[in-house]
Amino acid sequence: MTPSRRRRAMLPALAILGLTLSACGLSGAETPAADTAESDQPAEVTGKITFSTLQLKPTFTEYIEGVIEDFETEHPGTEIEWIDIPFEGAQEKIATDAAAGTLPDVINLNPNFAQPLEAEGLFLDLDQEVPELRDAYVPGAWDAFQVPEQEGSFGFPWYLTSEVTMYNQAMFEDAGLDPETPPATFDELYAAAEQITEKSDGKIWGMHPALENRFLLDLAKEGVPLLSEDGTEWVFNTPEAVAHVERLTAAYQDGVFPPDSLTEDHSKETEAYQAGRVALFPSGPNFLTIVEENAPDIAEVTGVGAQITGASDAANMSVMGLLVPRSTENKATALKFAEFMTNAENQLAFSQIVTIFPSVTEALADPYFTDDSDGTVESQARKLSAEQLENGRNLLPVQYDDRVKAAVIGKVQLAMKGELSAQEALDQAVAEANSITGM
Repeated sequence: MTPSRRRRAMLPALAILGLTLSACGLSGAETPAADTAESDQPAEVTGKITFSTLQLKPTFTEYIEGVIEDFETEHPGTEIEWIDIPFEGAQEKIATDAAAGTLPDVINLNPNFAQPLEAEGLFLDLDQEVPELRDAYVPGAWDAFQVPEQEGSFGFPWYLTSEVTMYNQAMFEDAGLDPETPPATFDELYAAAEQITEKSDGKIWGMHPALENRFLLDLAKEGVPLLSEDGTEWVFNTPEAVAHVERLTAAYQDGVFPPDSLTEDHSKETEAYQAGRVALFPSGPNFLTIVEENAPDIAEVTGVGAQITGASDAANMSVMGLLVPRSTENKATALKFAEFMTNAENQLAFSQIVTIFPSVTEALADPYFTDDSDGTVESQARKLSAEQLENGRNLLPVQYDDRVKAAVIGKVQLAMKGELSAQEALDQAVAEANSITGM
C-alpha cells in the first residue's frame, strides 16, 4: 500500500457513517433473485462484477481504485466495475433494484437497510458460503447482518465505529473531580455532570442529552429489553426504563442539560462542547478532529475515556458491510472480492486514511490500534475504541426507524418537561411504536 493511498482525508466525506436508510420491506414484490440457478455459475474467480458503494467518491477514489487494481492483479481475468451512489435517492434506487433483481454483485449497506432485504432472501448466507471466515471478524459485527428468528448471516462486515467519552479536564478540575478519571458508567456520568453544573453556579452544563441519538441506545446499555424475544413487539416500558427517564427529567429540570436541548440533535451537542458550555461529550473518536479544528483551546483540555456503559455492560458499535445478492451471475468472484475488500490489510489501510475501525480482529491487533505511547488523545481514543469493538454489538434494532424515533422521543420530551409521568410517556411511546411498525 503506497503512502499516497494512505493519505489523510477530510472527515466530512465520511458522513456515510451517520447515514441511516429507512427500512423498507419488499413484501409482495417479486424477487427473481431467489430463483437464480446458482449451480450454473462459474466456480472460478474470473470475469466481471459490479461493486456499489454509498458516496465514497471522490474523497476515497484513490483508495478504492487501488484495492480494485490489487484484486484484479491478484486474480487475472477479473474486472471490477465500481459504482458509487449519491446519498440522495439511494434508498429508492436500492429498493427498486432489489425488487427487480438487478442489485450490483457486491453492495455496501448498513444493517438497518440490509435486514428487510435479507429477510426476503435476497442475499447469500455467508455462514453457508464461507463459514471458515466467520472467526476472522469481530463477532458482533458479523452478527449484525443476521435476521431475528432466521438462520444465517448475510454480510461481510466492512468498517466500524464506536464512541468514546470526551470530557473537559479543566472543568473537571474546577468542579473538584479527578481530571484523569472520566466517568465509565451512567451513574458516574450523571454524578459528574451534576457536580460540574452545581460547582459552576449553572454557568456550565454538565452534559447534553442528545435524545435523538442516545435515548433508546442508552436504554439498551442499561439492559432494558427493547423488543420481545421473538422481535414482534416493542417492550421498553419497564421499571428500569422508567427510572432512566426520571433521571433524565431530574437532570433537565435541575439545569444539568441546556434549556433548549430537548429538541436538539448531535450537531448542537458538538457546538455546545466546542463552545465550552458543556463538560461531557460522548461521541465517535472522529469528532476529536472537528474539535481540534474548530476549538483548539477546548481540544487542549479534552481528555478521553471509554464508552459509557450501564447494567448490561455492553458497548455499542455501528457497522457497514458488503453483501452479495443471490441474483449475482458470478458468485465466486463476488464473494472473493468482498472478502478481499474487507481483509486485514485493506481495512487497516482504510482506517489510516479516516477515523474508522476494521472489522477483522487481525487488523485491530495492529500497533496502530494498541499503542498509545505517544500520549496523544487521538491514540488513546483509537485504543479505547478498538478494545471495545471486540465485544461490541449493534444494540439498536433495525425497526427503530425515523418514524418510531420521532414518536418515542416526542413522548420522552413531554416527560422531561413535566407534562407526562415517566411511566405514561413510555407506555404511550411503546403503543405508538407498535402501531407504526405494525407490531
